[in-house]
Amino acid sequence: MTDVLLTVGTRKGLFIGRRRGGAWEFDDSPYFNAQAVYSIAIDTRGPVPRLLVGGDSSHWGPSVFHSDDLGATWTEPTRPAIKFPPDTGASLERVWQLHPAVAEPDVVYAGTEPAALYRSEDRGETFELVRPLWEHPTRSKWAPGGGGEGLHTVVTDPRDARAVTVAVSAAGVFRTQDGGESWAPSNSGVSAVFLPDPNPEFGQCVHKIAQDAADPDRLYLQNHWGVYRSDDAGAHWSDIGEGLPSTFGFAAVAHPHRADTAYVFPINADVDRVPADRRCRVYRTADAGKNWEPLSAGLPEGDHYGVVLRDAMCTDGADPAGIYFGNRNGEVYASADDGDSWRQLASHLPDVLCVRAAVIG
Repeated sequence: MTDVLLTVGTRKGLFIGRRRGGAWEFDDSPYFNAQAVYSIAIDTRGPVPRLLVGGDSSHWGPSVFHSDDLGATWTEPTRPAIKFPPDTGASLERVWQLHPAVAEPDVVYAGTEPAALYRSEDRGETFELVRPLWEHPTRSKWAPGGGGEGLHTVVTDPRDARAVTVAVSAAGVFRTQDGGESWAPSNSGVSAVFLPDPNPEFGQCVHKIAQDAADPDRLYLQNHWGVYRSDDAGAHWSDIGEGLPSTFGFAAVAHPHRADTAYVFPINADVDRVPADRRCRVYRTADAGKNWEPLSAGLPEGDHYGVVLRDAMCTDGADPAGIYFGNRNGEVYASADDGDSWRQLASHLPDVLCVRAAVIG
């Protein structure tokens, strides 16, 4: 078995596990003790992996830390890595997303609350506000979702560094094709059932977007009610929720190698936020959403109440792929065979907010 690094961000710190030769070991105590960790990136583009963590101290506020030795030591910039310019009149509440750009070796994007996109050209040590999105003419009409007004998803195109897609709760999907100089809403076909007009140009509460392994133009979207697919990089979306026990949920993940393969974790309802039918099940499609199958071998069989949040499911890039998820019960589960079977890696952790994994040498 390949060696894997697993990082688990919780409401009370970061936990790190390693799989060596099939056996899992977790570090004794959390990093960033008592800080909420909403975002993690494992950047494997350089000669050594870099870990990036968005920590949120109730006393010192949010910050971005990085480690180049798999978490043994951490560096925090002497000046805030992410800070709103004075003329914006805004202050940073949280770093929701850290995303190493696929086509640019040193570029890292960050998504924040208030909803904004930041760009780094030094692997996440310093960031600059992407102003055209911050100054978008629709911004004054953006409304916060249940978890706040956060830019929580960044998708970059491996073929074109100038093409970037982001998602905001609750403003929807926005795309740029010119490196961030201009942005357009890209929500055609995505419903907003909670608005008087259920099909607005923007205002959808998008929960997560994942990019297909074989076709970068194919995207999967988990909405606040609704699971969708786009075959044209987000210009248009089609409903693929038929066959799921519920189309409400938060997480969406694409298989790292197999085309047309994606995973979601359905939630009963927006007013009943427990797993669909109170069963701990991941659902997988192998045909781009035409059919869905439940994956539950090794998962709890009885009533279950652990909700998986938008960034609390991931893959590790191996083949067969490791699939991981954590929940608000403080449990972490792993599959080493594309989701066919599962095992519990951890329990009684604090509320799991995000999970990231990667193959390491």
